[in-house]
Amino acid sequence: MSHATTTVRDRKDALPASTTTQQSDNIAHALAGAGGGLLSMTLTYPLITLSTRAQVESKKAHSSTLDAAKRIVQREGITGLYAGLDSALFGITVTNFVYYYWYEWTRASFERAAIRAGRATKRLTTVESMIAGALAGSATVLITNPIWVVNTRMTARKAESTEQAIPGSEKPKKAPSTIGTLMALLREEGPAALFAGVLPALVLVINPILQYTIFEQLKNTVEKRRRVMPRDTFFLGAFGKLLATSITYPYITVKSRMHVASKDGPKDNIVQSLNRIIREEGWAGLYKGIPYTSQP
Repeated sequence: MSHATTTVRDRKDALPASTTTQQSDNIAHALAGAGGGLLSMTLTYPLITLSTRAQVESKKAHSSTLDAAKRIVQREGITGLYAGLDSALFGITVTNFVYYYWYEWTRASFERAAIRAGRATKRLTTVESMIAGALAGSATVLITNPIWVVNTRMTARKAESTEQAIPGSEKPKKAPSTIGTLMALLREEGPAALFAGVLPALVLVINPILQYTIFEQLKNTVEKRRRVMPRDTFFLGAFGKLLATSITYPYITVKSRMHVASKDGPKDNIVQSLNRIIREEGWAGLYKGIPYTSQP
């Protein structure tokens, strides 16, 4: 009796410890992802600036990467390539933290379910991995979309203010801060504006799923003929990413346009936005900024 009671007590004591350990692991992965995102964003932000501005411009502007960068530096100085960097760093930190935390939490839930079901291994199946990624991606979009709306407004607004200046006119007003942009958006357009573009952002959650599916299908094709080498894995992964991005990139363009649409502008849904871009700018308009993109 005493031994049985002790065993039950030990199991009860072990459960909170296991939960605490899992929670610590989730936070550790989330912090690591946030730190990696900070470094990546800082190094690639000039390309992101070029991509964002190209996406929100009308068909009037077409230039090479080098010409676009030179034009920004001439008008705004080197800091023009980093317009909105503070909000972007905050956004990528929160984005990666939320994504990795939710992914690890979902993964742990699947692993516990596998153990309870008596499976031979607790490793996630392909479908479970996709579901975990989709859930984490959706949660991230809903939580962080307001941050990226503010960031896109800051990046695009600086371009507009400098382009509208003409010789002899008053010097353009200093670009507002992140908080200033947020408060102005809430005051002029209301809280709903913070969730502009959330639907195309949710569609973009399928990007890694597409990439993985394409990669697996290509790898299976190669395996039927010969052994898959590390070099094959690299090129197949790169091609999968390229194809997945090509399929989903129009939604990135639509999302950026929705982020900067004013309250008096057209309130198009995803399909209407896609049709408008094709009608006014041609199919190429859906892929503006893709040479610069470093988005995941």
